[in-house]
Amino acid sequence: MPELKSNKKISEFADKSLLIVDDDNPFRERLARAMEKKGFVVSQAESVKAGIESVISTKPAFAVVDLRLNDGNGLEVVKEIQKNNSNSRIIMLTGYGNIPTAVAAIKEGAIDYLAKPADADDVEKALLADPDKKAAPPESPMSADRVKWEHIHRVFELCNRNVSETARRLKMHRRTLQRILSKRSPR
Repeated sequence: MPELKSNKKISEFADKSLLIVDDDNPFRERLARAMEKKGFVVSQAESVKAGIESVISTKPAFAVVDLRLNDGNGLEVVKEIQKNNSNSRIIMLTGYGNIPTAVAAIKEGAIDYLAKPADADDVEKALLADPDKKAAPPESPMSADRVKWEHIHRVFELCNRNVSETARRLKMHRRTLQRILSKRSPR
């Protein structure tokens, strides 16, 4: 059985710079405060453009990048980080977790992929984990109902919020889909 990842401490790293790129301002601010308390030197950006500018000026050792940003795709920021600092440890965050985007993130240089809402402890564990060892299972993974809800909403967004098209692609009745879409996300 492969060993579980044993995490280093942030104090073991000479460069503690962390860039957080997310367009959800309250989430980004909370995560930044929590990561500063853990010893990281945090800078923030709320768009692809601001993220790339920050990468060019600071060359962060660590990064947490949201996949979907208002002005584009977070993978563009990941590419820029890898171009400027290939040793950087990057975590992708998204509210729409799926296999193809996880694979794309890893190919671009991310070391892990977390579904939102990720807490600061999960982010810290992912950033500081030994990349040569197997990851420990998450403390609080998404429930099966939440995974189903996320998948339905991802397909709904990909169908440009067209209920009929989404229902057809998911092979479900349109009214059933409308009821699901009208409810709040499960925990």
